Amino acid sequence: MEKHFEDIDQENYTPIIEEDSIVREMWGEADTVLFIFGGCAAEFALNKAVDWLYFTGKLPNNPIGRLFSTIKYSHAIMSADPVEGNLALENIVNIHRNLQKNRKMNIPNWAFKDVLYMLIYYSIVSYEALERKVTDQEKEEVFEVFYRIGTGLLIKDLPKSYGEWEIDYQKHLDEDLKKSELTDDLLKQYKRNIGVFRYFILVEIQKLLVNEKVRSLLNLKRFSLVSVILPFYKFSRLIKLDGFIRNFLLPKEFKEQVKKLDII
Repeated sequence: MEKHFEDIDQENYTPIIEEDSIVREMWGEADTVLFIFGGCAAEFALNKAVDWLYFTGKLPNNPIGRLFSTIKYSHAIMSADPVEGNLALENIVNIHRNLQKNRKMNIPNWAFKDVLYMLIYYSIVSYEALERKVTDQEKEEVFEVFYRIGTGLLIKDLPKSYGEWEIDYQKHLDEDLKKSELTDDLLKQYKRNIGVFRYFILVEIQKLLVNEKVRSLLNLKRFSLVSVILPFYKFSRLIKLDGFIRNFLLPKEFKEQVKKLDII
């Protein structure tokens, strides 16, 4: 059962993220958030635990709707309000517990780590694609924020620094990814749900962002049309046309939800 704001002792919570954190900057721009989840969509389709998505059927049947549901929780976690952030973590833990109870199986700890790790990776590379290079100090800050998130989600055996994370992330890429029938099916569901043209754009974004392991397994070329288009898109921000372009690229039923992403 979900907890609500009024149900909890607000003094027992500490902030997950500081108000001036680079992570809030990354997750406060709709473009960056959409890039993050575009990259994650490619990598998670290859994850050996992707079968958990098919247990409920929610993501395969409605991947975009599920995306915005996930973003809602992510934005709550990234909130500077310690109550809202920690409450979102507790609700996610309860959702996972109910899912495991219904399936009579435990989600493996490595699968939780995989998702957390890809959020670290795609937060950084998406921000770098759309904004600027992330400094080493900022990368440590990104790791520290997601370390606190992982701890709040009860994920075990997390690395203690960005450098340790890099090593463990590569290990997880080598051990936990494979192309399967579920990979192919999920990619088809993405295409069916968002349409041929938007799926083409999604793949071009993925070409720009994904790591070498994902690129190899999905047979993605290095050249991305997005790398050519990005300078023009960045210019469109200056003349306030980016919202128009973004709305053109997304299904109309999600336009209002996209506007709400620019809130942090």
